[in-house]
Amino acid sequence: MKAHIGLPEKDIIKIAGLLQVILADEHVILTKTRNYHWNIKGPRFIELHKFYEDQYNIIKDTIDQIAERITQLGHQANGTMKDFLATTRLKEGPYEEKQDAQISNLLQDHEAFITNLRKDIKDIDESLGDAVTTDLLTTFMGQHEKMAWMLRAFLG
Repeated sequence: MKAHIGLPEKDIIKIAGLLQVILADEHVILTKTRNYHWNIKGPRFIELHKFYEDQYNIIKDTIDQIAERITQLGHQANGTMKDFLATTRLKEGPYEEKQDAQISNLLQDHEAFITNLRKDIKDIDESLGDAVTTDLLTTFMGQHEKMAWMLRAFLG
């Protein structure tokens, strides 16, 4: 059912489409983070195991909120890996065993996500006039900036 929230339907379609891409990007970061969490080995095992778990729990909550926003706009959120991989702007895998390579890969993903999200927020706010989605995404950008900062700290 269409949402009648003061935004033109053509703009709602664009917003929902951008949110589908953001949802896919989040799933790629979640999957990579969880993979590293499950398979971590080495001298910083305990520290990184807990760190990855904390990060993927934040991302899981973000994913849920993005999917709910898509449905609030009257659209169906994508929910398959096939859809996510076809939509994401990030690259899946490959799995890295070396801890610094894991951290570096995640940092690159978070920084690419932040850069893309900054543009998405501008488009949604200035071109499409959706303050609610803008506010939501701005919060998520701050969370990813914090996660990126923590990853950079691990690399020294």
